[in-house]
Amino acid sequence: MSSTYSNSLRVELIGSGDQAGTWGQTTDNNFAYIFDTAIAGINTVTISSAAQALTYVNGPTSSPSLNQSIYAILKLNGAAAASAIYAPPVSKQYIIWNNSSFTITIYNSTVIGNTTAAGTGIAIAAGNKIMVWSDGTNFFDVQAQNLTGTLAIANGGTGQTTANAAFNALAPSQSGANGKYLKSDGTNTSFDAIDISTSDISGVLLGANGGTGVANSGKTITLGGNLTTSGAFATTLTSTGTTSVTLPTTGTLVTLAGTETLTNKTLTSPTLTAPVLGTPSSGNLANCSFPTLNQNTTGNANTATLATLATLATLATFATSAGSATNASAATNATFASSATNASFATNATLATLATLATLATLATLATTATALSTAGGSAPSYSARAWVNFNGTGTIAIRGSANVSSITDNDVGDYTVNFTTAMSDANYAFAGVASPAADLNCFLTMPVGGTYTASALQVLSRGATNLAQIDASIVTIIVLR
Repeated sequence: MSSTYSNSLRVELIGSGDQAGTWGQTTDNNFAYIFDTAIAGINTVTISSAAQALTYVNGPTSSPSLNQSIYAILKLNGAAAASAIYAPPVSKQYIIWNNSSFTITIYNSTVIGNTTAAGTGIAIAAGNKIMVWSDGTNFFDVQAQNLTGTLAIANGGTGQTTANAAFNALAPSQSGANGKYLKSDGTNTSFDAIDISTSDISGVLLGANGGTGVANSGKTITLGGNLTTSGAFATTLTSTGTTSVTLPTTGTLVTLAGTETLTNKTLTSPTLTAPVLGTPSSGNLANCSFPTLNQNTTGNANTATLATLATLATLATFATSAGSATNASAATNATFASSATNASFATNATLATLATLATLATLATLATTATALSTAGGSAPSYSARAWVNFNGTGTIAIRGSANVSSITDNDVGDYTVNFTTAMSDANYAFAGVASPAADLNCFLTMPVGGTYTASALQVLSRGATNLAQIDASIVTIIVLR
């Protein structure tokens, strides 16, 4: 009579009268390689495919790799992606350690050895160690919701069924502890009153919690953020010592309404935007930026061109009058408005206004300077360029010299956009330019149809004179008037 095998663990059942003289070895093997491993054995299984059946044999074997499905504990290694393993379709429990980097799901197979799921499986996340069991069709894991009753504190639980009750069971006695906090002495915990004069509280109180966010020492207060006050409150800062106020590179000193007065303060090289200067009795406005009547220019109050004070057309009249000894005396002693010769100048500014900027002697000097600054003749006004640039348009664009031009954009062959540092007041400006080609004997600049022509940028094309094709020019010069 031949041996048969049990259904779940495939233990070899010796037939009656069989294996005379050797049945003891078979029995020992059953105990060593089936019962022992099914109860306490651990086997490392290398996952080499996305769907892999656990190995099995009938009867005992000394080779763990031939009977993986019999072991109590399975350590899964080597999965290259999310995978699935399939145990024989019999009831069995396992402790599984997913030692791979991917989720592995365990199923019962429909037939022992195949990779078709008989029912639901349990997914074991990478790194997890869990206990699962099967009814032969479906796998289940041991979860807290499957447990009933409470675990006593003596056994590692709380003996309670709610979070609040559990905390109260584990915490020290709360009798008389109203308003106190839980404190540790390094070994045990107890409730204690808050005493801010002791070392119980340390660290820095954040601004969000009413502090400064910075550890302050002595009488110095350092803020870790913004100092902001709101509401109808007066803020007074008084210091009798040397005080420095350092402002960032950007920012504005403003008030919500009204005006502020700076007394006995020196402003070094400031830029005054739309200031109301009043009529000072004396003062030095050197190194300041002044707006003119028809454009913005920058100069020194002692050497500024008269464009800061009036239109250039008026300057020409004033420059002519300044050469007269009679007018020179008037420049020193009287208002220009009283002189018929200087009537055109008086229409733009009275002597009283000019006196707020410089002395009349300085104005006489400026009048002479104004003559030297312009060689234009006649009575028509003269205007300066609002922007100009000289650049190399071949290869990598290189600006040789410029004013009010921030960059040149190389759009395509012979296609450039001039970007202004400070935009024009509008796009109603005029420009002129020439170009020197690298290949053609002659070339010229044009504007593309539908190209960029805005207050902040101007697009031009460099074309060869022979075939009108766009070509890169080695020298491109452009001037903009407005």
